[in-house]
Amino acid sequence: MNVHQFATSLVSGDAISDEMLEIRDILRSNGYTSEIFTHGYEPATARYVRDYREYKAISSPDNVLLFHFSIGSPVSKMAFRVPDRKIMIYHNITPHEFFLDNNRVLARECYRGRLQLGLFKDKVALALGDSDFNRRELEAAGYAPTGVLPILMNFGKFDGRADPVVTRLLAEPKTTILFVGRVIPNKRPEDVLKVFHIYQKAFNPESRLILAGDYRGQDRSLAALQDYVDRHGLKDVHLTGHTTFPELLAYYRAADVYLSMSEHEGFGVPLLEAFYQKIPVIALAAGAVEETMNGGGILLRRKDIAGTAALIDRLATDPALRERIVAGQLEALKKYARPNVARVLLDHVARVRQA
Repeated sequence: MNVHQFATSLVSGDAISDEMLEIRDILRSNGYTSEIFTHGYEPATARYVRDYREYKAISSPDNVLLFHFSIGSPVSKMAFRVPDRKIMIYHNITPHEFFLDNNRVLARECYRGRLQLGLFKDKVALALGDSDFNRRELEAAGYAPTGVLPILMNFGKFDGRADPVVTRLLAEPKTTILFVGRVIPNKRPEDVLKVFHIYQKAFNPESRLILAGDYRGQDRSLAALQDYVDRHGLKDVHLTGHTTFPELLAYYRAADVYLSMSEHEGFGVPLLEAFYQKIPVIALAAGAVEETMNGGGILLRRKDIAGTAALIDRLATDPALRERIVAGQLEALKKYARPNVARVLLDHVARVRQA
């Protein structure tokens, strides 16, 4: 039985790309022939992929095709023309309203993507969201049947060697607040910065903030953050831009608290990465965040900038509380153990095969 994957691209360090490799390995270890077909790739990932246009030569109604839906991709058109049995995997599209005042091009693409989402409801055997939040969006768009496949994560890679230069630069003992994610409006990095402002001024001047995420194409958001830092005289605010994986490891290992004020998340991979690395997590309960955290960490039911700053101080100064939070996060993480998610994946594939 052939079970192949279609996606727009395969990129080093990207959570969805990592998941595709994990899915491929699980399928192969369970007797399936499995390849990844993409439109683009990074040179470092070239050995893992085949050009999606080659797929016509092996396409068959007996195959199962796992399609990772994304906006504006030529891969989408081919995926829904071939006769294979199809499972669509939906990782969410950010609502366009978040980008109207920031990036009109991205707003247009997200708007179109949401419209495109409904076009394929009669062309797939099964539609999967990587959270129930995403599954409900599929259901609302008319897909049936639907299901959930949590993102397959390779936590073992976080046991690797961190970048030695970044590690040395962050060696000075300061309470470190971290957020990992692109500098885009729905992530609300400005709210993380506001919390840090109060924390540094009112609680702990020996502190720093790391906003680890790409800001290319987000000039207005970046300028607003830099302006806020300058106007309020904040120190030790680090906007990293695009990072390598060893650099990201160094940021995680320097962190004392992980803070997310994001208002829209279809899953929330960095939350679980912080769980694994025993960093207490505080996150706004928006989108799929509560579901992803699975009872671990500290959820904010509403935005309270000053209260969140005080909560960070409590975590930083109360070792017993910190230990309880970390223990709860590690327990919550068991849901995402590779064997558990692999079993869900294989059940979905078997369901489509039998149908």
